[in-house]
Amino acid sequence: MNRRGLLILLAGSAVAWPAPAGAQQKALPVIGFLSSVSTGLAAPHVAAFHQGLSETGYVEGQNVAIESRWAEGHPDRLPALAADLVGRRVDVITAGGDAAVLAAKSATSTIPIVFFSGADPVATGLVTSLARPGGNLTGFSIFVAELMPKRLELLSELVPQARVIALLVNDPNAERLIGDLQEAARVKGLQLQVLRASTESEIDGTFASLAQLGVGGLVVTPNALFVSLREQVVALASRHAVPAIYPQREFAAAGGLITYGTSLTDTYRQLGIYVGKILNGAQPADLPVQQPTTFELVVNLKTAKALGLTIPQSILLRADEVIE
Repeated sequence: MNRRGLLILLAGSAVAWPAPAGAQQKALPVIGFLSSVSTGLAAPHVAAFHQGLSETGYVEGQNVAIESRWAEGHPDRLPALAADLVGRRVDVITAGGDAAVLAAKSATSTIPIVFFSGADPVATGLVTSLARPGGNLTGFSIFVAELMPKRLELLSELVPQARVIALLVNDPNAERLIGDLQEAARVKGLQLQVLRASTESEIDGTFASLAQLGVGGLVVTPNALFVSLREQVVALASRHAVPAIYPQREFAAAGGLITYGTSLTDTYRQLGIYVGKILNGAQPADLPVQQPTTFELVVNLKTAKALGLTIPQSILLRADEVIE
């Protein structure tokens, strides 16, 4: 064999030979997904998150991996879950809910964090400003306090005869939220009863006190505990025959009377887009904190009938969805 033929043979053999045993393919980037609730309750939001990721070119199992951690409605578990994700050296963390965001922030100052939060992210120290977050966090602020007067207005429209309205709260830092609703109630000539509950048994107790307090309607605040126990909360509202307004569509799907709030499905899709941008090289400090533009009003007619209520046409005409 001449020299040219030998070189061609060697080149062909090099292509065919397997890679050395120690050689490895480049590892996929890893997203840490930290949530205050359970995987079952968050399934629609996870699907929306994957949709957002796909819009930036990322598909789980193909070019990105996801490590999920669920607190199952127990916020005390979040610091350990966040530390576990940091220990696994994930490339970016998605944190859903105020407690999850704070746990992630405490666990790392270097790994990018994309959050959604109901609290003011500037006032709570998550970011320097909405336009220029300035650190390793960015994400979405979902107007918790700002939407409370609107929920009270809708509930008053639904049950105009009610003079006492109860507010179900778990967050110990909800003073601004309570203050906003107290002012809105005062303007309408309503009495506001603030009821606090942080466990399943306490939730049972607050509902048992509604009749004694003369409550004619209930506003349920956004909270990971109430979301996790929404079946219980909705069932109690039905058992005690109290008209209630809830913060998320998922409550209406579980049998709640009426809901008004940010579309969490759309928010999680946007979170996926932001995570994809960071994986593509964007810095959290340069991505502005966004606020939602999509809100949902959902009415459950079956529940209204069970309560003996007629939903005003003014509400039905504004509803994004009517469950029959």
